[in-house]
Amino acid sequence: MSETKLTSKEFLGQLLQVHYADAIAAKKEGRPVVWSTSIAPQELLEAMDLTVVYPENHAAAIGARKDAPQFIANAEGEGYSVDICSYARVNMGYANLQFSEAENIPMPDLIYCCSNICCTVIKWYENIAKKFNIPLIMIDAPFNSSYDVSEDNVSFVEGQLKDAIRKLEEFTGRKMDYDRLKEVMEISNETATWWKKATDLAVHVPSPLNGFDMFNYMATIVCLRGRKEGTKLFKLWYEELKEKAEQGIGPWKDGSEEEYRIIWDGIACWPYLGPTYKVLKKNGVNMVTSTYPESWTILYEPGNLRDMAKAYDSIYTQRNVDYATDRLLKLAEEFQIDGVLFHSNRSCKGMDFKQYEIQRRLMKKLNIPSVMFDGDQTDPSIFSEAQYENRVQALVEMMAERKKGGK
Repeated sequence: MSETKLTSKEFLGQLLQVHYADAIAAKKEGRPVVWSTSIAPQELLEAMDLTVVYPENHAAAIGARKDAPQFIANAEGEGYSVDICSYARVNMGYANLQFSEAENIPMPDLIYCCSNICCTVIKWYENIAKKFNIPLIMIDAPFNSSYDVSEDNVSFVEGQLKDAIRKLEEFTGRKMDYDRLKEVMEISNETATWWKKATDLAVHVPSPLNGFDMFNYMATIVCLRGRKEGTKLFKLWYEELKEKAEQGIGPWKDGSEEEYRIIWDGIACWPYLGPTYKVLKKNGVNMVTSTYPESWTILYEPGNLRDMAKAYDSIYTQRNVDYATDRLLKLAEEFQIDGVLFHSNRSCKGMDFKQYEIQRRLMKKLNIPSVMFDGDQTDPSIFSEAQYENRVQALVEMMAERKKGGK
């Protein structure tokens, strides 16, 4: 792969092509393929030199390329409820049909699941492991009902990491190379740091970052966090954004003015990326941040499994309402936010249940207006373009009034 004079977006495209092609090749060559959740401790898999693909990434790609309905229908035809996460329905349908015009992944030989993103993945991945009659490694990360991550929770996850290593050794027939594991942990820390540094450049006014670009780059923070290519990508992206920020260049190529800066709370509506982006841009609204940058900024002391266990149980989805509110309040102040757009995502109850209370507290503490729209991350039948545009227009009116009043 040549990196000569590539932009970060071009490099991103190449990396994703190689990621999927390598997985297909591994399966053909008889090497084991792992299906993993998106914010699982990938360091263990990388250190064991296993080929990994991520069903959530794959489902998002299928959704963005308008190919989700056939897989959703297949899963529902087997009796899975419409109320189950659409990523799960897409993936379970794909496991049956095993082909998509959008993108393909090989069938798994091992399932690797961490419940820190939601509880749905537990049964979803159990069902996939049962379907293919293959091993499942489960890391159960408990929700933190207290503000801070408890030491009991850390000990619980740390024990499971050690057990996961034992199971990976049994699966591969090889012992863990702890020097290699420490190296992967160092790479993962560095990649996550550059991801955060790049996305944090949106604090500039105008922001050099069009927030919807962050959705595109997310695929690689999922699948390449433990690889040097991921570090190179996010460092290159950072340098591009830094140059734009220093020149005062805004987020849009046509030079449109960034009139309003918002937080987008929730997963993207992948089947409607174009419409959701265009309505915002038409109204001069730029999504400058969300809870995503922090969620993949997983930092710890390399070589320290206990510290890594704490980091994986500390992500945004594992934190209580008080922590989540404080996080959004801090983002609102740091990024000079004018409003918040909440995506009430039918698939993601774990994120949605906090939204109304966070919305109330943001208004009370900072007088930040917000609206909520209904949608789904992959199921196109849930989203209404008319409702979305109506809610965005309402938000713009509230933000304009707030600006007139001097906030």
